[in-house]
Amino acid sequence: MTSPLFDRLRTGLVVSCQPETEEPENDPLNRPEMMAALAQAAVAGGACAIRADSPAHIAAIRAAVTVPIIGIYKVDLAGYAVRITPTVELAVQIAQAGADILAVDATARPRPQGESAAGFIRQVIAAAGKPVLADVATFEEGLAAAEAGAAAVATTMSGYTSYSPRRFDPDFTLLEQLSKALSIPVIAEGRFNTPALASQALKRGAWAVTVGSAITRPRTITAWFVREMKHPRSSKQDVRG
Repeated sequence: MTSPLFDRLRTGLVVSCQPETEEPENDPLNRPEMMAALAQAAVAGGACAIRADSPAHIAAIRAAVTVPIIGIYKVDLAGYAVRITPTVELAVQIAQAGADILAVDATARPRPQGESAAGFIRQVIAAAGKPVLADVATFEEGLAAAEAGAAAVATTMSGYTSYSPRRFDPDFTLLEQLSKALSIPVIAEGRFNTPALASQALKRGAWAVTVGSAITRPRTITAWFVREMKHPRSSKQDVRG
């Protein structure tokens, strides 16, 4: 049975309000008050939820909007590729900051505390007391996350692991496979950078669609235009939703 929290996301647009991935320290929007303003603008435009990174940004957004917040905490840890909420302690911090849903990297890659993705999901649920959204790269990872108790899964990591094919378009195949196999919500995320692609995701089984760069990262959007103008029809928008 889907929780009332996820019912609020049904067929809706989740907007990811996060700083630029590359050199975030040089992003002039990388301030809590700026992320809160972006979230307010997104909600005014019809967003059903916000995805946000770090306790400071989440707390500022929580004070600014009433829609559900999907919280993450990106941290680079030496020797590990997993960086989306990689430890239980980080998950607890974003829960305390005001996140309603905790998104975690649920790929099969090694994680710093040594547990499997399934074990990690169980620990986060027990420690934080909030539903977990499992960001996965493959069908098998999605099944394992659901079995472990994740409240929902997202296609976020497809194309961003060494074992999932690098791609410039959304992974509709993975979205359809998970939507047909699972009884929990499947959120489309990753390179859904046009309204047409987001609409298509709903038609192909997505519970909701997350879009980030195409809405909230003006530096990235500007770079798309500049590349295309300099090299017509040769540039590709390789960004995560």
